[in-house]
Amino acid sequence: MARYTGPVCRLCRRQGEKLMLKGERCASPKCALERKHNAPGYGQRSRPRKMSEYGIRLKEKQKAKNIYGILERQFRKHFAEAERIPGLAGENLLRILEMRLDSVVYRLGFADSRRQARQLVRHGHFTLNGRKTDIPSCLVKPGDVIAWMTSKQGLIPYQAALQDIGSRHIPGWLSVDDKSLTAKVLTLPSREEIGITINERLIVEYYSR
Repeated sequence: MARYTGPVCRLCRRQGEKLMLKGERCASPKCALERKHNAPGYGQRSRPRKMSEYGIRLKEKQKAKNIYGILERQFRKHFAEAERIPGLAGENLLRILEMRLDSVVYRLGFADSRRQARQLVRHGHFTLNGRKTDIPSCLVKPGDVIAWMTSKQGLIPYQAALQDIGSRHIPGWLSVDDKSLTAKVLTLPSREEIGITINERLIVEYYSR
């Protein structure tokens, strides 16, 4: 499956804000945005060029793609699905992105970043309703149970998650057993629970142009 393999810190610098793509490192002085405030690339202007309305919408769409680690084809597919669901297309899109298995694993505190969560899912660390699942884009639904594979519980990712789970903030639409690290999806997340600083209206306007 195609994915972005370049330096993720460039994505944050291009957006001009922290997208938390490297987990705890993004909150430390090691963050590239703390040291380099300009956009990446040779000869970038110190004074940013005024963006057109199209550019503003495109940048917001790119921001959402970068946060969730999705390329254009799959992102457009999720948007088409969001339009078919009753309700606001923008909120439906963010809800779909949050319900991806890799994003849920990140929200549960089993990984430091969505990038790491995607890798853990691809390497078969989790089961979904008792069955091994290695597809990061798999959409979960209320009532689904996510657990670690028994064969993976002796490895470093499981032990690190077990040690840090007490300090993690688990959103209200998910529940997790701190001892077994077995989680359950309770309900669909609300826009307030998603909490990401994305203007989904601009994304809808971009695809509706």
